[in-house]
Amino acid sequence: MDYLSKQISTVDMLPTARSAQFFGNKLKQLNMSLLAETALIIIVAVLAVKIFGANSTSGNDWFMVPCILVAAAIIPTAIKKGKFAKIGFNIRQVRDSLVVLGWTCIVVFPATFSCCWLLKSYGLGLPLRPILPDGQGWACWLFYQFMYVAIAEEVFFRGYVQNNILELTSKLKLKQCWLQQWISITLSASCFAIAHIIVQGQIISVLTFLPGLVLGWLFIRTKSLLAPILFHGLANTCYCIIAAALA
Repeated sequence: MDYLSKQISTVDMLPTARSAQFFGNKLKQLNMSLLAETALIIIVAVLAVKIFGANSTSGNDWFMVPCILVAAAIIPTAIKKGKFAKIGFNIRQVRDSLVVLGWTCIVVFPATFSCCWLLKSYGLGLPLRPILPDGQGWACWLFYQFMYVAIAEEVFFRGYVQNNILELTSKLKLKQCWLQQWISITLSASCFAIAHIIVQGQIISVLTFLPGLVLGWLFIRTKSLLAPILFHGLANTCYCIIAAALA
């Protein structure tokens, strides 16, 4: 009886042991140096942005945050002579990016307005405080949003972070390609949201996870940074217009 119980117990543990061995083998396939590098660069870059202030658009330090993010993405890649994500300036990628971007805006922006309008109608404020232009005018503000905020954040979070995650997950040799892609989308969006929480100092910034998913999907769908950069700038602009309209 004791022998039978022991045998049953051993058999019951076999699937768990096999699963643990499976995930152990997968972890061994990871490029641990790339994983450590990516984690370290994310921590250093976010802390540096926190110190210099992510919301500063005036004075001598307004360009520091974009420079930090771009440098954090390009320098490690250049040192190891890695392959950086494509911007997407060839004719085919520009055409495909604009088409995908157009349909994404048609779906996302009306949904965003509807959600904000519902919050307003129930007497609730917007979940995220928009950074409206203050003194410098809309033209300068738009230039800053597209040429500095959107480019810098997309170069770092999609061009560096998500690109590295894709490289790491490729080592796992997953049978489903979509699984590898959505792991990269989810993890990069998580890093994007956590960075905003730390820099902005408010837990509600976790909502940036949602546009992070869209930005990550655009990067995968178009295989370039052009669509995420344009959508990032347009999304920031659209949100501020919605806030002004509902104020």
